[in-house]
Amino acid sequence: MRFMLIPRPSTIEPTHSEAPFDEAVFIAQMKFNEEMHKAGVLIASEGLSPSPGAHVVFKDGKSTVKDGPYAETKELIGGFYVLEVKSKEEAIEWARRYPGGMGNDDVMEVRPLTGTGDIPPELVTLIEKVAPSWSQTFKTRP
Repeated sequence: MRFMLIPRPSTIEPTHSEAPFDEAVFIAQMKFNEEMHKAGVLIASEGLSPSPGAHVVFKDGKSTVKDGPYAETKELIGGFYVLEVKSKEEAIEWARRYPGGMGNDDVMEVRPLTGTGDIPPELVTLIEKVAPSWSQTFKTRP
Protein backbone atom coordinates (compact mmCIF):
# COMPACT_ATOMS: atom_id res chain seq x y z
CA MET A 1 0.00 0.00 0.00
CA ARG A 2 1.21 3.48 -0.78
CA PHE A 3 0.70 6.43 1.51
CA MET A 4 1.58 10.09 1.34
CA LEU A 5 2.83 11.71 4.53
CA ILE A 6 2.34 15.48 4.48
CA PRO A 7 4.06 17.43 7.26
CA ARG A 8 2.76 20.90 8.01
CA PRO A 9 2.77 23.28 10.93
CA SER A 10 -0.51 23.51 12.81
CA THR A 11 -0.19 27.30 12.61
CA ILE A 12 1.66 29.66 10.30
CA GLU A 13 3.22 31.52 13.22
CA PRO A 14 5.81 29.76 15.37
CA THR A 15 4.31 28.50 18.62
CA HIS A 16 7.63 28.55 20.46
CA SER A 17 9.92 31.47 21.19
CA GLU A 18 12.90 29.79 19.46
CA ALA A 19 14.08 30.90 16.03
CA PRO A 20 12.09 29.34 13.15
CA PHE A 21 15.10 27.26 12.06
CA ASP A 22 16.42 24.73 14.52
CA GLU A 23 19.50 22.92 13.20
CA ALA A 24 19.04 19.99 15.59
CA VAL A 25 15.47 19.42 14.37
CA PHE A 26 16.62 19.72 10.75
CA ILE A 27 19.35 17.11 11.33
CA ALA A 28 16.79 14.83 13.00
CA GLN A 29 14.50 15.20 9.97
CA MET A 30 17.32 14.30 7.59
CA LYS A 31 18.10 11.23 9.71
CA PHE A 32 14.39 10.33 9.52
CA ASN A 33 14.63 10.53 5.71
CA GLU A 34 17.73 8.31 5.77
CA GLU A 35 16.06 5.79 8.08
CA MET A 36 13.03 5.43 5.80
CA HIS A 37 15.30 5.15 2.76
CA LYS A 38 17.42 2.42 4.37
CA ALA A 39 14.25 0.57 5.46
CA GLY A 40 13.16 0.49 1.81
CA VAL A 41 9.80 2.17 2.41
CA LEU A 42 10.58 5.62 0.98
CA ILE A 43 9.51 5.96 -2.66
CA ALA A 44 9.81 9.76 -2.97
CA SER A 45 10.20 12.86 -0.84
CA GLU A 46 10.51 16.54 -1.61
CA GLY A 47 10.46 19.74 0.33
CA LEU A 48 8.27 22.57 -0.92
CA SER A 49 9.68 26.04 -1.34
CA PRO A 50 8.22 28.63 1.03
CA SER A 51 8.17 31.17 -1.83
CA PRO A 52 4.69 31.96 -3.11
CA GLY A 53 3.18 29.64 -5.69
CA ALA A 54 -0.24 29.93 -7.26
CA HIS A 55 -3.71 28.41 -7.28
CA VAL A 56 -5.24 27.64 -10.65
CA VAL A 57 -8.99 27.59 -10.06
CA PHE A 58 -11.36 25.93 -12.55
CA LYS A 59 -14.96 27.07 -12.75
CA ASP A 60 -17.50 26.88 -15.54
CA GLY A 61 -14.90 25.53 -17.98
CA LYS A 62 -12.49 28.43 -17.42
CA SER A 63 -9.36 28.77 -15.32
CA THR A 64 -8.19 31.70 -13.25
CA VAL A 65 -4.93 32.14 -11.37
CA LYS A 66 -4.70 33.35 -7.80
CA ASP A 67 -1.49 34.20 -6.01
CA GLY A 68 -0.71 31.92 -3.18
CA PRO A 69 -1.17 29.30 -2.20
CA TYR A 70 -0.71 30.57 1.34
CA ALA A 71 -2.61 33.85 1.15
CA GLU A 72 -5.93 32.08 0.69
CA THR A 73 -5.53 28.85 2.64
CA LYS A 74 -3.34 29.98 5.54
CA GLU A 75 -1.85 26.51 5.33
CA LEU A 76 1.83 25.82 4.72
CA ILE A 77 2.80 22.34 3.59
CA GLY A 78 6.48 21.69 4.18
CA GLY A 79 6.85 18.84 1.69
CA PHE A 80 5.78 15.26 1.26
CA TYR A 81 6.89 11.66 1.57
CA VAL A 82 5.52 8.76 -0.46
CA LEU A 83 5.89 5.43 1.33
CA GLU A 84 5.30 1.85 0.26
CA VAL A 85 4.25 -0.06 3.39
CA LYS A 86 2.09 -3.05 4.31
CA SER A 87 -0.70 -1.15 6.06
CA LYS A 88 -2.13 2.15 7.21
CA GLU A 89 -0.89 1.28 10.69
CA GLU A 90 2.69 0.99 9.43
CA ALA A 91 2.38 4.35 7.66
CA ILE A 92 1.14 5.85 10.94
CA GLU A 93 4.09 4.28 12.78
CA TRP A 94 6.49 6.06 10.41
CA ALA A 95 4.53 9.33 10.73
CA ARG A 96 4.81 9.14 14.53
CA ARG A 97 8.59 8.90 14.21
CA TYR A 98 8.78 12.22 12.33
CA PRO A 99 10.91 14.69 14.30
CA GLY A 100 8.64 17.72 14.04
CA GLY A 101 9.05 21.01 15.75
CA MET A 102 10.68 23.54 13.41
CA GLY A 103 9.32 26.24 15.71
CA ASN A 104 5.75 24.96 15.42
CA ASP A 105 3.52 22.24 16.74
CA ASP A 106 3.46 20.11 13.62
CA VAL A 107 0.74 17.96 12.08
CA MET A 108 1.52 14.96 9.87
CA GLU A 109 -1.26 13.94 7.50
CA VAL A 110 -1.31 10.28 6.45
CA ARG A 111 -3.19 9.85 3.17
CA PRO A 112 -3.62 6.61 1.19
CA LEU A 113 -2.80 6.81 -2.51
CA THR A 114 -4.99 5.21 -5.14
CA GLY A 115 -3.76 1.92 -6.56
CA THR A 116 -5.12 0.07 -9.57
CA GLY A 117 -7.09 -2.21 -7.25
CA ASP A 118 -9.04 0.86 -6.07
CA ILE A 119 -10.27 1.74 -9.56
CA PRO A 120 -13.23 -0.02 -11.24
CA PRO A 121 -12.07 -2.26 -14.14
CA GLU A 122 -13.99 -0.21 -16.72
CA LEU A 123 -12.04 2.90 -15.71
CA VAL A 124 -8.73 1.00 -15.88
CA THR A 125 -9.69 0.00 -19.45
CA LEU A 126 -10.46 3.64 -20.28
CA ILE A 127 -7.15 4.78 -18.78
CA GLU A 128 -5.30 2.20 -20.90
CA LYS A 129 -7.09 3.48 -24.02
CA VAL A 130 -6.55 7.23 -23.56
CA ALA A 131 -3.18 7.19 -21.77
CA PRO A 132 -1.41 4.05 -22.99
CA SER A 133 2.17 4.92 -22.02
CA TRP A 134 1.24 6.36 -18.61
CA SER A 135 -1.07 3.42 -17.91
CA GLN A 136 1.88 1.01 -18.16
CA THR A 137 3.49 2.59 -15.10
CA PHE A 138 0.13 3.00 -13.40
CA LYS A 139 -0.67 -0.73 -13.80
CA THR A 140 2.45 -1.71 -11.86
CA ARG A 141 1.23 0.12 -8.75
CA PRO A 142 -0.34 -2.01 -6.04
